[in-house]
Amino acid sequence: MKCLILAAGYATRLYPLTENFPKPLLKVGDKTILDWLIQDIDGSGCVDEYIVISNHKFAHHFQQWAEGHPQRITILDDGTSSNETRLGAVRDIQLALSQIPEKDWQDGFLVIAGDNVLDFTLQHFIAYSRAKQTSCIMRFYEKDEKRLPKCGVVEVDDQDRILSMEEKPAQPKSNWICPPFYYYTCEDAAMVEKGIMSGCGVDAPGSFIAWLSTQVPVHAMPMPGQRYDIGNLASYEEVQRSYPGIIK
Repeated sequence: MKCLILAAGYATRLYPLTENFPKPLLKVGDKTILDWLIQDIDGSGCVDEYIVISNHKFAHHFQQWAEGHPQRITILDDGTSSNETRLGAVRDIQLALSQIPEKDWQDGFLVIAGDNVLDFTLQHFIAYSRAKQTSCIMRFYEKDEKRLPKCGVVEVDDQDRILSMEEKPAQPKSNWICPPFYYYTCEDAAMVEKGIMSGCGVDAPGSFIAWLSTQVPVHAMPMPGQRYDIGNLASYEEVQRSYPGIIK
């Protein structure tokens, strides 16, 4: 399985810390955010290559970081140099898939944002996706209704199948929101271009899944822990103080 790591953002809300340095390579404890993620995923034994999708401004930082890692890590430069010219997460996924030979698609793709800190293992999600044999997402219950219009909101049935999904809805249909962790089957990954051509949004990574769930079955696993959102300097400082590490 390939793991696509979305790391082409510019993290402008973390300036000046990220003005000339990528957010996924900030340290939390003794590791970078990316190292926490890859160390955990690698324990599943399912991923044979990590493809980090960067922008042009920060690609050299990721290249330097990747050197010496035991895992197979490929850095893909999407060619953009500013927040205003960014491709958007879905077009970055499309770009990455265009670089992967079809023969390497058979086990599907894990797609994750590279700037998330978790207190649970993603190995549970990999196992869940393989059991469902469909494309999958995660979901967690958001009690604060003021946050819902800023997120991807999903409705599910009693078998976890998505009934509807919408990015940043004006009138949310549930309290289930979706963190940026996805599994695409090989067949569904081949539909990214069709989704874009059909008008799905390209900025938020969940936009493709929202469209995909209207075409094929997609399931949503309840998130088994907490995701630490590093959105500004204060939240980064808080995560550095409180992050307990990955719970197995």
